[in-house]
Amino acid sequence: MKIRTHAESHVVELDDGSQWQIFPGDLATTLSWKPETDLRLEQSGDRMSSHVLVNTADQSRVRVIAADETWPDGEVKDALKGG
Repeated sequence: MKIRTHAESHVVELDDGSQWQIFPGDLATTLSWKPETDLRLEQSGDRMSSHVLVNTADQSRVRVIAADETWPDGEVKDALKGG
């Protein structure tokens, strides 16, 4: 899949129309993404995120949830504290 829009740093819309909210601690990974970046969506076994977006060129991964969902506050704070 390709990126349709990535206007807000924390939300990405893919060419299939799906919108995903990127985990705050993973935003730096997305800075190099371009519209031609090829991404693969995979289900996640992580408690915090339902899915991951995988950059097929370098295999980097970012945790995501559907754009209309909210991150569990306590778990996000703990994850960000832990690095």
